[in-house]
Amino acid sequence: MQVPLLDLKAQYATIKEEILPEISNVCDSQYFALGPWVTEFEEKIAKYVGCKYAVGVSSGSDALLVALMAADIKPDDEIITTAFTFFATAGSIYRLGAKPVFVDIDPDTYNIDPSLIEEKITEKTRAIIPVHLYGQAANMKEIGEIAARYKLVIIEDAAQAIGASANGVNCGNFGSYGCFSFYPTKNLGAFGDGGLVTTNDDAIAEKLKSLRDHGQKPRYYYNMIGGNFRLDSIQAAVLLIKLKYLDQWNEKRRKNAAIYDNLLAESVVKTPKIDEGNVCIYHQYTIAAPKRDDLNKFLSDNKIGSAIFYPQPLHLQKCFSELGYKQGDLPVTEKICDQVLSLPIYSELSNEQIEFVAQTILKFYNS
Repeated sequence: MQVPLLDLKAQYATIKEEILPEISNVCDSQYFALGPWVTEFEEKIAKYVGCKYAVGVSSGSDALLVALMAADIKPDDEIITTAFTFFATAGSIYRLGAKPVFVDIDPDTYNIDPSLIEEKITEKTRAIIPVHLYGQAANMKEIGEIAARYKLVIIEDAAQAIGASANGVNCGNFGSYGCFSFYPTKNLGAFGDGGLVTTNDDAIAEKLKSLRDHGQKPRYYYNMIGGNFRLDSIQAAVLLIKLKYLDQWNEKRRKNAAIYDNLLAESVVKTPKIDEGNVCIYHQYTIAAPKRDDLNKFLSDNKIGSAIFYPQPLHLQKCFSELGYKQGDLPVTEKICDQVLSLPIYSELSNEQIEFVAQTILKFYNS
């Protein structure tokens, strides 16, 4: 039996007859950048997330970048975030000349540990970027209280968390900005790059719309320096169709996760811990595994896809070396990077495939 880490073709087969005619409609219109499909998608995704505004942009990375620009982040400003995340979280900060300040993670959820944030706040701190990692909301109650106390902007990195919530509040509504990615491998994936920034603030929404289009408003009149961060019409058209199925796809991921949880309950691997009140969308189903690299190879030898998200924390990456971090500065993050392994979790998985993955893991540790 083969079990890929992700099978995008399986999902595409279920919606192909809807997708292709709509792409043809976009081609017939010859309206490719922004336009009516983007406007409709922004309206529907805002309703889905439960926020006032959604501004489509070119990628999840650009969503973070344009949010920081809208927040007027300047060189030498400090932004508190986690080192256990995809590169774009800190890369977007660095691109503006600002300084990412890394905080260690909770050993159970792998999200930023709020109890360690305050000690990193200085007079230069301007914002906090919590990451809702693997599809689970960070502890936004405590993070929100800290941000309010120090008058800091919250920019949520919700790239992996479309549809996730905490205590009935959807990710994308906890801060001034919520940043989402529609990279093809995401739970809601485009046919290429795409992203979104959510907000409940009228002025911020208008600023984001201007910044994504070089800072112009009206056309050819520039009040600020923006960028080319527009969402393409074809991507919006694809996302509009997929959005109709997102809840059922996320629910199937939760059911798949529950099967893994049950099958691996008595094993030596640590299965994901979901905080009380959280609804996780399981962008990744990530275990902490002894002898992780050997297990990873064993799964591959048995034709099972798995992946390490992430093998090296950002504070130890060469590109951030001038920040001065060293081994041992974030001990929990460094330990987790040596243990995590993500298993197949996509909604089209069969129960038999999940059982095969779990049985192969048990075989590895019992042999």
